[in-house]
Amino acid sequence: MYIEDTLKLAVKLADENWQTGHGDRYGAVLVKNGSIIATGTNEVNWKCDPTAHAEIQAIRTACLAMNVTELIDCELYASDEPCPMCMSAIRWSGIKRVYYARASETSFQDNWSEGAAITSLHLME
Repeated sequence: MYIEDTLKLAVKLADENWQTGHGDRYGAVLVKNGSIIATGTNEVNWKCDPTAHAEIQAIRTACLAMNVTELIDCELYASDEPCPMCMSAIRWSGIKRVYYARASETSFQDNWSEGAAITSLHLME
């Protein structure tokens, strides 16, 4: 149940980000030892930064807060399957496990539904 709840939080962050107009509908949550250490949302347009994807924003926030460059004991929960840029950052930061709510083939703005957070659960190692 913890995985589903954390994925729902990533989806909620994505929805809120979309509704406020800060960016596209993507959210991410970083967890260490069962505690949330950082969240991120897509801020590409808001910050005029093409690398400001939700996963990268969460990684940046966690690294700065913990004063580290490796997140070895962390798990990332994302509203959507991470893109290749984000997967590279995830690997470089040492995150070992990624959960996401929707696979890339369904990651289109008009196909959004909370049910996707449960039915499309994937584990990447």
